[in-house]
Amino acid sequence: MKTSELFNNRPTLSFEVFPPKSDTPIESIYKTIDGLAPLEPDFISVTYGAGGSGNNATIGICAMIKEKYGIEPVAHLACINLTRDKVVSELEEMKKAGIENVLALRGDINPSIPPKEDFRYASELVRLIKKNGDINILGACYPEGHPEAPNIVEDIRHLKEKVDAGCSQLVTQLFFDNEDFYSFREKTAIAGINVPIEAGIMPVTNKKQIERMVTLCHAKLPKKFVTIMEKYEHDPVAMRDAGIAYAVSQIVDLIANDVDGIHLYTMNNPYIAEKICTAVKSLFRSPAK
Repeated sequence: MKTSELFNNRPTLSFEVFPPKSDTPIESIYKTIDGLAPLEPDFISVTYGAGGSGNNATIGICAMIKEKYGIEPVAHLACINLTRDKVVSELEEMKKAGIENVLALRGDINPSIPPKEDFRYASELVRLIKKNGDINILGACYPEGHPEAPNIVEDIRHLKEKVDAGCSQLVTQLFFDNEDFYSFREKTAIAGINVPIEAGIMPVTNKKQIERMVTLCHAKLPKKFVTIMEKYEHDPVAMRDAGIAYAVSQIVDLIANDVDGIHLYTMNNPYIAEKICTAVKSLFRSPAK
């Protein structure tokens, strides 16, 4: 099933997981999926290894999610370190594995790995995927603007190009202030972007985690959130519970404001995902107005 068909009069719920590190057995991901599957997500996306190193694991995990758990998978595909021929090869592998959905990404530039010259932007990858079979294409977007974009207007212009190239739905980078998402949603509507946009939510359970993520994606930290971190940073259990509570409050507000869906960055932690989903599960059953 194409995940773009899931947006039907109610918000969707999806999860993101990542393949185990190279020194960790691939079987370790089974425990994660075992914990997430009973939460009945609409789909689970699997990230792409740095520098392209993790994609074989990505495809295998996606195939397992579909075959063993009956949940629709989305395979991430990052093109910055791939040739066009390699992308076509990866798409053929996905097709053989029964994978119908791909999240098309440029990927982060790694200073230690010289990028290939075949792709500069994710929109170029989207066009190539569109030419190579009937596959549903998801795209990434940034409520606060891409870190490399000169401004939000220019970023949304490029996002429109990506959607016009073939993206049927979008997933946002993490954010902690819902007002940034609502402002972004208004701007995309004005720009003529009319595909579903899932809000990416990351429950933060320790201060080092959020500092690392903010460095990577430049997300803004609201005063309320900073106060929580400073209050509980030395109490791991309290910090975990406060992070869960903050994520729940974001989700409740987003659903009340008719978000198309919630994409939960699980960090491979079923416990946290379960706590959040238990708190908000009835909201996903309520039909949108």
